[in-house]
Amino acid sequence: MSQKNKHVLITGTVAFDDIETPKGSSGKIIGGSGTYIALAASVFGKKISLISVIGNDFLDKDIEMFQSKNINTDMIEKISGEKSFYWKGKYNSNFKTRDTLITELNALEKFNPVVKDSSKNAEIVVLGNLHPSVQLSVLDQIEKKNSFVILDTMNFWMDTSMDELILAISKTDLIVINDEEAEQLTSEKKLDSAANKIFNMGPKIVIIKKGDKGSEIFNSEKRFSIPAFPVNCLIDPTGAGDCFVGGLAGYLSTQEQIDFDSLKKSMVFGTLVASYCVESFGAKRVQNLNFSQIEKRLEIFKAYLG
Repeated sequence: MSQKNKHVLITGTVAFDDIETPKGSSGKIIGGSGTYIALAASVFGKKISLISVIGNDFLDKDIEMFQSKNINTDMIEKISGEKSFYWKGKYNSNFKTRDTLITELNALEKFNPVVKDSSKNAEIVVLGNLHPSVQLSVLDQIEKKNSFVILDTMNFWMDTSMDELILAISKTDLIVINDEEAEQLTSEKKLDSAANKIFNMGPKIVIIKKGDKGSEIFNSEKRFSIPAFPVNCLIDPTGAGDCFVGGLAGYLSTQEQIDFDSLKKSMVFGTLVASYCVESFGAKRVQNLNFSQIEKRLEIFKAYLG
């Protein structure tokens, strides 16, 4: 890897999850889009900053876990008298569909992200899955001309906040969504047709995640797809998409240039981080991941690709 180490600024939730899958139950563990993205990015990047909000129930040792991975936590706001965002869910037998049992916004309802001066020139900005108004607030505070902006979102925001989401998308360089979300956003079933419609909204590059079928990247001239890594032990798919985005952004931060070729490479590394994520409940596997482990799985992946 190059030692360029671009600054990666991430906004997303830092939360508590309680997850049940056909392989067991997690109990209350640390989760949230910001958590997964930042931990995945930190496997590669050296300058990672995280903007989020927590309550009093988030302990100092939990913050220190981020800091031990060289993740700057100065922009994680703790709101006194509040609890952290909490989500409880149960996956069905296919691991693809899930039921939300409990959602408690708690401190997230009062989230007003503040970007410190030291992060306003971050070269890579990752807008994790959050209300589009929060994503827009971060975009309003950065030096956009110096930043490559990556946006992740989900169906829920398309259902409830489409106008704000479209505005956030218009200010984005790369959008990462799954195939169902691409269809809902564009009313197009074919991925290339969906990508073309998204280009008209503003982004120059689109990555569409296809679950266990991998992912595909599009620009106006080219497309490239990679399969998912063949995982032997699927425990918990929570956070896999966030780890894909975080691993992609983290690896991209080590590259001299951000272009179609470096993004293709970064997709491979995002895929590998996501493959580790699903092998345990929550973010534990990613939290303890290092680059040498990624390299081992890279060799397996190369052989798998033939």
